[in-house]
Amino acid sequence: MGLSYPYFLVNVKTYEGTAGADGLAFAEAVERVADDTGRRFAVAPQSPDLRLVAEHVDLPVVAQTAVRREDGGMGAVTCEAVAAAGADAVFVNHPENEAAFGDVGPLVDRCTELGLESIVCVDSLETGRAALTFDPDCLLFEQPGDIASEEGMVRTHPERLESFVELVADESPETKVFVGGGIRTSEDVERAFDCGVDATGAASAAVEAEDREAWLRSIAVALPR
Repeated sequence: MGLSYPYFLVNVKTYEGTAGADGLAFAEAVERVADDTGRRFAVAPQSPDLRLVAEHVDLPVVAQTAVRREDGGMGAVTCEAVAAAGADAVFVNHPENEAAFGDVGPLVDRCTELGLESIVCVDSLETGRAALTFDPDCLLFEQPGDIASEEGMVRTHPERLESFVELVADESPETKVFVGGGIRTSEDVERAFDCGVDATGAASAAVEAEDREAWLRSIAVALPR
């Protein structure tokens, strides 16, 4: 299917109540909201559930992690496996699953070979500029301290995000910008897109919401079409 912008990504990471049938039910709730509101959503299920979700939900599916086959070992999740399972994109070098920066370029290349979109995670303008040399499809700008926090960059340092968006637009206008970390409310989503990003998303705020579907509907209102 591929990613169409703008969109909001729901990442379940490894939270309780998001595996197997529970994970599929959550993805189906995201799909209902997307269908009802006409807004774009994507999902990042737990790795064993990639095929289950991809086969039953008509939404873009993002793999939370992957390595090149030749770089893997026992228990590794490979780009080849997630592509075969139906994933559309892969997170590369996430702060919670960090790869050596020198491995990012070859991994982006393998994603391209397999038709997977690459989402490369960076935490500063400097690393963002360096990552652009790998020609990723998207840069995820995220401060590690903002993950699962109450005060993300869109609230505390929107000027930093705006500068990052300008950097990418100047040096690689085809590359998309995703902001993560601390996105909890519809106001946060509005702030993110006002700063010029192409996509945003959440994990803990989505999974821990008392009424997940109601929370998703509040987010949909803030998403550009």
